[in-house]
Amino acid sequence: MEVNKVSSKPIGKDAVKKVVVAYSGGLDTSIILSWIKENYGCEVVACCVDVGQGKELEGLDEKAKKTGASKSYIIDAKEEFVTDYIYPAIKANALYEDRYYLGTALARPIIADKIAGIVKKEKADAVCHGATGKGNDQVRFELAFKSLIPNIKIIAPWREWDIKSREDAIDYAKKRNIPIPVTKAKPYSSDANLWHISYEGGVLEDLDNEYDESMFKMTVSPEKAPNKPTYLTIVFEQGIPVSIDGNKFSPVELITKLNKIAGANSIGRTDIVENRLVGMKSRGVYESPAAAVLYAAHKELESISVDRDTLHFKQLLGPKYAEIAYYGLWFSPLREALDAFVDKTQKYVTGSVKLKLYKGNIITAAREAKHSLYSEKLATFEKDEIYNHKDAEGFINLWGLPTKVQAMLRKSK
Repeated sequence: MEVNKVSSKPIGKDAVKKVVVAYSGGLDTSIILSWIKENYGCEVVACCVDVGQGKELEGLDEKAKKTGASKSYIIDAKEEFVTDYIYPAIKANALYEDRYYLGTALARPIIADKIAGIVKKEKADAVCHGATGKGNDQVRFELAFKSLIPNIKIIAPWREWDIKSREDAIDYAKKRNIPIPVTKAKPYSSDANLWHISYEGGVLEDLDNEYDESMFKMTVSPEKAPNKPTYLTIVFEQGIPVSIDGNKFSPVELITKLNKIAGANSIGRTDIVENRLVGMKSRGVYESPAAAVLYAAHKELESISVDRDTLHFKQLLGPKYAEIAYYGLWFSPLREALDAFVDKTQKYVTGSVKLKLYKGNIITAAREAKHSLYSEKLATFEKDEIYNHKDAEGFINLWGLPTKVQAMLRKSK
């Protein structure tokens, strides 16, 4: 079967002989394997993409096969996740609604890409994801699949089955003896990868509820953070972080180390009510320690290495880049075009930034760029031989000419 050619006819349920499921071992995908077999009567292949979930992957292969999968794939994509998705976001300073570091939004396209590869390899008729009908992930997954494997049938159980809530899903799992990682007493949803851990749903849906400290895995509270600040120096080469305190690390190692250092100082917690793509507001609590540190350091380095007009325009672009990722448009010509622009702006973003981390705060201690545009001699308020103060008078007169003319003419009337 040719899977990368557009088909003019939709594939019906009866025509589905093999489905590849985007599998995580969480509540939804745990029951989906069984549900697909019961409702589609077809072969099910589970595919999990490792983007840094850690312990969540333990025993996943065996669990998938015990709960309905004929075959299971676990694909290590951690380094590619960092170099091809996280690094571009850092270079663009992409933050959604000024606070969300896009941990889930950046992970979904690489997961979809790897799953599309398995769909082709297995010659499957359909692909399935466990995203709910209220969330952003259904859009991210399906737009990616439409870009990568456009003729494949997409199965979204949350839009088909009679299960209406997480409690219903838990009951479904218990009746079939399917092991699941949540209980009715603790039903909030969690998604982990190298870049963050997100928490939503359950007790967090009530905005009057403060999050419980026991929930967090990557960060400590400010009260438990060290009473002395932690200093660290990060070196960037053309916008990409390459070393910490003089030691070079691989992309995955660097993110992992920063998560530990920053997390121990209570860096990277965010509690935000964000605007979902589907139109509703939703509360999300995130831990993104490495992300918070790298964004802060990168912005400081850009401040001395990128010229004013380019920097100001780039500051307008960052939110748009984040919106593209958040809205599931990663595989789009616009994102590729923006990457080309951003990469050009990073030509001289090489240097080091020294940060002081203290009880949730990130404080800039020092910054140095190989091609810095900052001149102490020019910026000084002391005597200098470069800047002529008299030149400012002519500049102000010309700059303010439209304002002066408008005031004069309107007053005369």
